[in-house]
Amino acid sequence: MNYKRLFIPNAMIFITVVTYNRRNILVDNIEYLRNAFKVTKTKYKFDVIAIIVNPDHFHMIIKPQNVTEYPKIVGTIKSSFTKLSKLKYSKNNTRESDVWQRRYWEHSIIGEEDLYKHIDYIHYNSMKHYNIAPKDWKYSSFKKFVENKYYEDNWCNFGDKYNINGMDIE
Repeated sequence: MNYKRLFIPNAMIFITVVTYNRRNILVDNIEYLRNAFKVTKTKYKFDVIAIIVNPDHFHMIIKPQNVTEYPKIVGTIKSSFTKLSKLKYSKNNTRESDVWQRRYWEHSIIGEEDLYKHIDYIHYNSMKHYNIAPKDWKYSSFKKFVENKYYEDNWCNFGDKYNINGMDIE
């Protein structure tokens, strides 16, 4: 399959990265992941608009200075985490490790409504997967959004879980 990535100048990109076989390694190794982002930021210029880290995957919206570099940004995050964490992994004949799934999912954000939908999805993710309110999940940008008055602290409480429309992105 010949997959072509879309590079829209000045676009923000929603990205989902998943561990190999959905291994629960990210939250337990959160400092390595944070350091992998720091390493990546020394090589590429990008802003993280919103993020959530789950045990086996993470979602983020980034705004790269050069949109054509977002595949390199993702690759550097993944390889840096693997090296820093020193998790035991093996490579097969396709040079794949068993730390990350080979591919990742991305979507170029088109417009303000699309951006808000994806930011909501990121912050709703702890509720979707773990029934943990966004304010109680410590591995996301939700609290920063509350501090900046984009959300109320109790946004997406348990009563809201089944009333949020259009949130099934995965």
